Amino acid sequence: MSLRQRLLLLVLAAVTLVWMGAATFTYYDAQHELNEVLDAHLEQSATLLIAQSAHELEDDDDEKHAPLLHKYSRRVAFQVWEEGSELKLHSANAPAVPFAGNEQGFSDSFIDGQHWRVFSKWDRSGELLIHVAELVEMRDELARDITGRLLLPLLLTLPVLAGLLWWIVAVSLRPLVKLTQAVASRQPDNLAPLTVVAPREVMPLIERLNHLFARTSKLIENERRFTADAAHELRTPVAAIKAQVQVAQGATTPLERKRALDNAIHGCNRATHLIGQLLTLARLEHADTQLLQDCSLRSLAASVIADIAPQAVESGIQLALLEGDDIHVRGLPALLQVLLRNLLDNAVRYTPAGTQVQVTIGQQAGKPFLQVSDDGQGLPAAELAKISQRFYRALGTSVSGSGLGLSIVQRIAEIHQAQVQVTSVEGQGLGVVVTF
Repeated sequence: MSLRQRLLLLVLAAVTLVWMGAATFTYYDAQHELNEVLDAHLEQSATLLIAQSAHELEDDDDEKHAPLLHKYSRRVAFQVWEEGSELKLHSANAPAVPFAGNEQGFSDSFIDGQHWRVFSKWDRSGELLIHVAELVEMRDELARDITGRLLLPLLLTLPVLAGLLWWIVAVSLRPLVKLTQAVASRQPDNLAPLTVVAPREVMPLIERLNHLFARTSKLIENERRFTADAAHELRTPVAAIKAQVQVAQGATTPLERKRALDNAIHGCNRATHLIGQLLTLARLEHADTQLLQDCSLRSLAASVIADIAPQAVESGIQLALLEGDDIHVRGLPALLQVLLRNLLDNAVRYTPAGTQVQVTIGQQAGKPFLQVSDDGQGLPAAELAKISQRFYRALGTSVSGSGLGLSIVQRIAEIHQAQVQVTSVEGQGLGVVVTF
């Protein structure tokens, strides 16, 4: 069912229900008012009959029948009883039995299957008892006629109302139709913002679509850049491996062949490390921030330091976790371990033997922070702005690496809404601070 049909049916159903409710209320209200008016009419008629009955009965003592003058007169009847026991005068449609007992006032009676509303009254002398009665069926019919006359114009105008509503809904939905056509006619690679003129109620939808287009465009651009960079960076170790294998094939001495194969294995290790870093970076694009939990930075740091300690010992680097309070943050423990492992791995790789790498955890201005610093050679100021770029490696370095470590750190920090700051004084070491 289309939105237009749904709106039309709902509005018509609502209007019909309101009309039916109004008609029901009108019916019962009209019935109540009619009963009051007609009861007053019965009482007044009884009073008039009392005034005239005495003269009519003086002229002739026989039982008389009053003529019927109006079409509704067959539904109104009266009886004049002498002493409450002898019927002296009555209308032509009145039954032979009394409408009610000898008590004065209003009452209801059922005679020959007909429901009568009766008003009884004695004259002043107490000789004549007047019953004026009216069929309740007539009262109900009048109430139904009033309600029917009220509903008839409404029912006749319902098709007209449906047509007007159909047109109004069609005009109101026209901006949505234009928006649908604008989206449907787009090429798959067209992620430019929508510029459709639409009512205020539709603008949030267009804004959300434009926001989605922007995110999708950025995601596609990142994917393209990532694929191009990965292909470019993988080409180097693969080419090196191929070259070393060719050298091994052409080697004339065992020592020359062994050296070539060692270099090929070194190239494989580098390619493996690069592929691992690329996979880590790719997974971070889809990290679920709904799984954040309480994390102890000190416990995480101790675990990562224990993992990387053999590499540090082999490189002659001293690792240290400085004393301090245990700081907790909301985060993903696995990703925070990856962040710290990359920082420590970079520090151990690029710091010369005999130096120290320190991990500091604390709070500054009420914000938790994690710092990894070393007392190595540091970097020139011009290099600091570039080292967080993907695949960038400092000039003149002979240490193998992927150039993705700080990019991974940056991405994990973004996921945790943290800030990364790199500081260095050339010749005095380098420090990386992650502030949560």
